[in-house]
Amino acid sequence: MEYEAVIGLEIHTHLKTRSKMFCACSTEFGKPPNSNICPVCTGQPGALPVLNKEAVNLAIRCGLALNCTINKKSVFARKNYFYPDLPKGYQISQFDLPVTSAGFVTILLSDGTEKRIGITRAHLEEDAGKLVHQGAEGIEGATASHVDLNRSSVPLLEIVSEPDLRSAEEARAYLDKIKAILQYAGVSDANMEEGKLRCDANVSIRPAGQPEFGVKTEIKNMNSFRAVERAIRLEIERQKQALAAGQKIIQETRSYDEAAGRTVSMRSKEESHDYRYFPEPDLLPLLIDEQWIAQVRAELPELAEQRIKRYQEEYGISAYDARVLTLDKAVSDFFDTAARLYTGDKKAIVNWLTTDVLGYLKTENLELGQTKLQPANLVEMLGLIDNKTISGKIAKELIVKMLQTGEPARKLVEASGLQQITDAGALQSIIQEILNANPKQLEQYRAGKAALKGFFVGETMKKTRGKASPQVVNQLLDKLLAD
Repeated sequence: MEYEAVIGLEIHTHLKTRSKMFCACSTEFGKPPNSNICPVCTGQPGALPVLNKEAVNLAIRCGLALNCTINKKSVFARKNYFYPDLPKGYQISQFDLPVTSAGFVTILLSDGTEKRIGITRAHLEEDAGKLVHQGAEGIEGATASHVDLNRSSVPLLEIVSEPDLRSAEEARAYLDKIKAILQYAGVSDANMEEGKLRCDANVSIRPAGQPEFGVKTEIKNMNSFRAVERAIRLEIERQKQALAAGQKIIQETRSYDEAAGRTVSMRSKEESHDYRYFPEPDLLPLLIDEQWIAQVRAELPELAEQRIKRYQEEYGISAYDARVLTLDKAVSDFFDTAARLYTGDKKAIVNWLTTDVLGYLKTENLELGQTKLQPANLVEMLGLIDNKTISGKIAKELIVKMLQTGEPARKLVEASGLQQITDAGALQSIIQEILNANPKQLEQYRAGKAALKGFFVGETMKKTRGKASPQVVNQLLDKLLAD
């Protein structure tokens, strides 16, 4: 039977505030365990929460960027569950009356088409603490577990998608889009390595053409976008195999085991009534008027969609390249800086960023900010290509060194002796040696096998270790082969 996947994502992101959601404790990452805490965020008796207005501002800003409705009234609720990293025994969240709802984003698919993905809601809540296991990476096999409450009550925004995604690839494209929106809007750093962006996936399958949803499972413990994509793909395949074997899919929470390449059952999936939601008695309803919304809207920075349009109009960049450039704000900011510095055709910057630089990042599983490449150094390299100091082939070798070392292009060229050989006399001697050493190929070329010119070009580049000017080599070959 042919099955169709139905996928929804729940994205949790730390809001870019200096203090926590309900107290004045710092949100700074990397501090010693339990140093950013107070009676409020550790749930001490009698300590009362006070709502962080900046967290609400950022939630409204995110809602506007996600094309959501900003609800004029929203209510905080207690989500009750027991876990060692939740000192109060409940999490202050939002349930039936969130701050924003009913939005959408448009994602770009691999075939170049666009697809609209609905946003159910984006609601405010506080984060829990963090368990630190001793003796093993996870709780399984650990000899002890410690609780770090630095993260407790850090402001979170949970963005819940509609079940509109149909493949792991679409889920990855949606994640990329949401991350870009969060960064461009200045809502969150969206850094997965620091736990500032986390994602849970709800996955089910159904016979193709069937309108009813299948039984869903929730996947947790995915620490990268690549892991999300892989885990969803594995879970879809697991469910297909289970149904083919006559088994039933049960509603449960599963953990992604990256080392084993599978998802593993954790517990039965909770329903909303299991959390016994009720309105938070220590917080009044949140009221947002039009003036507040208008003020936040006026302060919105340039978003990715606006940059895409600007790149097309200002630099003549294709819609596809503009979208690739703007998927990551760091890449887009890098391009903007380089474009201001470079006097040549800005499409040269686009080509190097979207092919060589992004290709390197994908291979090494890095973010641009984790490399040492600077816009000024890339522009200097383009200048060396333009004035024929280096060839494009040498530049491909050079860009990797620049990404790794952060050294200026000219310094690397001089230190490595990578300058392009343009001296016609020196190159003519090298080419003549190659022609003399390959009489058979020379005879075949002169007998009409014109494609062999490429053989002689290749031999020349090999002999000069890629440093010969391709333009001069071709001119000399045309002359010498005709003699």
